[in-house]
Amino acid sequence: MTVYSSRLASYISDLIAQKHLLGYSFAYGELALKWFDEFCSENYPQESTITRAMGLAWAVRRPTEKPVSTAKRLAPVRELAKYMLRKGVDAYVIPNEFVKQPAVRYAPHIFTDKELECFFHETDSIHPHIHKECMEPLVMPVIFRLIYTCGLRPQEGRLIKRKDINLEEGVLFIPESKRHKDRFVVIPEDMLELCRRYDTIIRKKVPQNEYFFPSGDFTCYHAVTLEANFKRYWKNAGLWPETKGNNPRIYDFRHTFATKRLYQWMKDGRDIDACLPFLSAYMGHAHLSQTAYYIHLVPEIFPTLSGLDWERFSKLIPEVAENEI
Repeated sequence: MTVYSSRLASYISDLIAQKHLLGYSFAYGELALKWFDEFCSENYPQESTITRAMGLAWAVRRPTEKPVSTAKRLAPVRELAKYMLRKGVDAYVIPNEFVKQPAVRYAPHIFTDKELECFFHETDSIHPHIHKECMEPLVMPVIFRLIYTCGLRPQEGRLIKRKDINLEEGVLFIPESKRHKDRFVVIPEDMLELCRRYDTIIRKKVPQNEYFFPSGDFTCYHAVTLEANFKRYWKNAGLWPETKGNNPRIYDFRHTFATKRLYQWMKDGRDIDACLPFLSAYMGHAHLSQTAYYIHLVPEIFPTLSGLDWERFSKLIPEVAENEI
């Protein structure tokens, strides 16, 4: 259990307990409030509430901090101040303009079929590590394919627990992801068969492991490690010098999944307005605008669709803050 040292300790603990009682994981909120508690202990050890000076000092953007990171760091402290106000304590709430995030349109990398083929061939060619507990050759070919074929967020893929994946029915349960929203994801048949074969092998190596994709220490893979592996495979596949636009990220598998799904529906003559809600539910979005963020119309990548009315479908894409996706 985390121990807080500032004079705000009881309020922080009570707010976190309330969040958990309401069913929120609040993991990042707890971390940010721990930082804030340390900040208060060091700089305002005598203060028993959040003063204007404390709030504004905490709101100063750090030299290497991006606006989105500043907003994430400030939001839990704003919640703490509001909680204290509800308890009758006069606390300063950091103004909303400090946490507003500008609408961002990041231009993701949409993978071509050739790039996907080369990348996955590279993951299939990983040489077994000399240490028998190394999971990389088993895990990497499957986890990246699952993230792509199911349109998962990277953290949704690496945090899958065995109890949440039903390999008989072919259904993956994603608990409390973005916006604390649970959802079920149907796994494509060929991907499901790969997962079954993988699971048979991995259970022999780590029969009691909690995670579907265990790392070397038998926990889940860390986000930094997974991203580093992705970049290494991409480079080893000989793709890096040839990449056009922004360098690809794991998250771009999700962009590519959504984009190609829409293109296929368009090619099949499906009613896009009717189909989007299904894609939105599958990807775990609360609003269609969040799904529309992923629809990147790049006709030069899909020349067979060049006769479609691109202008009409471009209007489906509003500006959406990156943290909404």
